[in-house]
Amino acid sequence: MAMIPLSIIFQSCLGSVAAMYILMQKGPFFVLQLGLCTILCMAYNAAILAQLKPKLVFNLLGISVFVNSILLMTNLTV
Repeated sequence: MAMIPLSIIFQSCLGSVAAMYILMQKGPFFVLQLGLCTILCMAYNAAILAQLKPKLVFNLLGISVFVNSILLMTNLTV
């Protein structure tokens, strides 16, 4: 229970950084990438607020962090 606020902050910050880099690149399919990033962040936050089963919440956190990390790495400028 004590890790829930920390996980919300971490996941939201990771999602917002990924969204920022997606918007900076404006590469192919940036609207789909931005939508995926937003949907995953909102799904995790909604699962926390709806007090869904802990296993589902944890799986959503893992999926969100994984996908947002991939989106962030693919949109970083070198």
